[in-house]
Amino acid sequence: AALVLALAAAAAASASNSKGAPAATDFIRKSCRETQYPSVCMQSLSSYGKPPPRSPQELARAALSVSADRARSASAYVGRICGPGLRSGSGAKAKSSPARDCLENMADSVGHLRDAAKELDGSLGRAGSPAFRWHLSNVQTWCSAALTDENTCLDGLSRGVDAGTRAAIRSKVVEVAQVTSNALALVNKVGSGH
Repeated sequence: AALVLALAAAAAASASNSKGAPAATDFIRKSCRETQYPSVCMQSLSSYGKPPPRSPQELARAALSVSADRARSASAYVGRICGPGLRSGSGAKAKSSPARDCLENMADSVGHLRDAAKELDGSLGRAGSPAFRWHLSNVQTWCSAALTDENTCLDGLSRGVDAGTRAAIRSKVVEVAQVTSNALALVNKVGSGH
């Protein structure tokens, strides 16, 4: 009898979890429709974490995490593609190269996105309160700064970088800028109506 009860409880829990997944996917899909890059948003967030995000704040936090991960990956890619001298800053060419500037911008972007995620993880305070607005404003500022860093990297690549390297770096950084733009849109939804 105990075994039958345990199996019934497990089946009920499984059914409950499978019903929650479509609701979470619908929530993500609906939220992503309001971003600038909805297909990128769905692709990057639909498989994010277990359990899936179910509130605007959880979804924004997930989007910031995805953006920070992609920015970190793009930064590492820029460092690899441009060689070890770029990271250490050895040589006059490395000190002033657009690729080095891009690498520094991407490192700044990662830092801003980490700060934004950390702030969003903390206590924002009661929705609509001055503390809530202040914390949310910090998140929005850091996310905007990250997006600016990414765009500055792209702008700098137009000079002094060969076409092949520029195209390779650009594809990675554009992907990061798209997920960061989406993260900012989702962060802005956390504060909507407050």
